Formats: sequence, C-alpha cells, structure tokens
Amino acid sequence: MRTHEDTIQRQFDPRAEAYLKSAVHAAGPDLQRAKALVAQAVPPPAQALDIGCGAGHLSFALAPLVASVTALDPSPSMLAVVSKAATAQGLGRIGPRQGNAESLPFADSSFSLVCTRYSAHHWTRLEEAVREIARVLAPGGHALIIDTLGQESALVDTFMQSIELLRDASHVRNRSRAEWRALCRSVGLLELEHAEWPLPLDFASWVERMRTPADRVAVIRSLQEGAPQEVRQALQIATDGSFTIRTGLFWLRKPD
Repeated sequence: MRTHEDTIQRQFDPRAEAYLKSAVHAAGPDLQRAKALVAQAVPPPAQALDIGCGAGHLSFALAPLVASVTALDPSPSMLAVVSKAATAQGLGRIGPRQGNAESLPFADSSFSLVCTRYSAHHWTRLEEAVREIARVLAPGGHALIIDTLGQESALVDTFMQSIELLRDASHVRNRSRAEWRALCRSVGLLELEHAEWPLPLDFASWVERMRTPADRVAVIRSLQEGAPQEVRQALQIATDGSFTIRTGLFWLRKPD
C-alpha cells in the first residue's frame, strides 16, 4: 500500500525540472522580502536550513547571505535538480540532503535560520514539523515560513482544499493565518512580521506542472463552474479556470 511519502515522490520526482522553471516558484514579492529580512537580521556566518526545498529557489536566494544552506527534501529528483542548479550558479554553499520535515535529522540548536517556502501544505504532521523547526533552531535564531494560506471562510476553504487535492494527490492542507499563528505560539516562536500577497494561478500551467490527469482536470473545472458566488468572488475564478489565492509570510524568532 502506498504511503504519503511514496505519493510525494511519485508526484514530484518526474516534475523537478518543471518546478525549477516555474515562474510561480522562481520569483515573487515573498522571495524578495525573505532576502531583505535575512540580510537585515541574520549574521552572515549563519548556518541555514531550507525544509522542503523543492527545486531550490529559496536556497538560491538566501545562499549568498549566509555561510551555508542545507537544502532538505524527500524527493531525490528535486535534490538532484538543486545540486545541478546550485553548481551552475556557483552556489557552493548549498548542500542537498534527503529528509522529512516531521523528523529532522539534525541535533538541537543546529541552525541560526530555519526556513520553508511552498512546502508545508504537503506535510502530514504539521504540528510535529513546527516543533522540529523550533528544536533545531538555535536560541535567538530566526524562522521563516512561507506558504499558500487556507481561507478563513469554511465554505471557500473547503472548495479550495478540494481542487488542490484533485490537482495534486500529495496535497494535505493549506493552513489559515490564524492557524499558523497558533502553531508558532505553541512552540514558543515569537512573530516579528507577517505579510501576505495575492498569488494568481494560471489554470493551464497550474495543472500541467503537476501533470494532473484529464479526468481530474474536468472535475476541477466542473466544481469551478458550479461554485457559489461567494467562492467565485473570493478566489477570483476566471472563465478559463485561472484563480487567485494568497501567499503568507511569517518571520519568527526563538527566544534566547
């Protein structure tokens, strides 16, 4: 019987190059803000950890600002893409390593900066993963969490989670701003900054990036076309199926 980790590798291993080239992942105001925050607050000798690094865009952005970045991901193909791209960009400070967010293979207080971007909605045990982030973060260190956000409206959120799962079998759940804040407070991480940005998603490239089967694409379009007005307005669903969600950034600190 296939596990969730098997599903992740099955979904992402064949799509690693597509994620490296994805405009949604390669750029964005959240990435620019992440660089500014790290440059302002994290000393250059810092050891950084990028959890669920995917194709490595956050690692690439932060590597020039720190001593080293450990790029952690469960997908061997993603790690191979990160290694190749880092070499091509002359970013020798990036070291790929296979592993999972819920059980980080590192000692307590190993990193001055722990970050993750567009990965947490794939984690099956988010509470454990957040505890792991706090555990491996050194006292006085910073955590940076970036992910697409769940909706505060139960109606809109149920719809959004449904189409996300139809599109990508490895999807678990997008958490709302309130849920993220509660989780971070529960492990003692202090919120220093929160920001949000709209994230427009072109429907054709969104499903192509994950090679969503045609029958599931048809179900997603059917759901969109039959969605109530509240959902259509909240997600700005266009006639071609394109829609808009939100990216949330949480900048946090572990007390000394």
